[in-house]
Amino acid sequence: MMTNYILQAQGASGAGSLQLIFLLGMILVFWLFFIRPQAKKAKEQKKFIENLQKGDRVVTIAGIHGKIQQLNEDGTISLEVSPGNYIKVAKSAISMEWSNQVNKAATAAK
Repeated sequence: MMTNYILQAQGASGAGSLQLIFLLGMILVFWLFFIRPQAKKAKEQKKFIENLQKGDRVVTIAGIHGKIQQLNEDGTISLEVSPGNYIKVAKSAISMEWSNQVNKAATAAK
């Protein structure tokens, strides 16, 4: 009777450790495929925003194309959307992906 109880107790602890390993594996996969790439992308976006300069052609997240005329200290940018027309947008509203595509197309056309 006592040996039966001991065997059952050992089997239960083995299943518990297997569940723990499975849970840790799921957390690792989640981190590798979701958290890490998103953090890397956010880091690249921050670097892109910090390196903006006057004269760069950019696209906002709303799809507005323009050329940077002025970088303001309050975190905004003055964009020239057409000759003589300017709008003020936040630096965080500049899309890295679209801006890179616009600049690649402009470089290829030259």
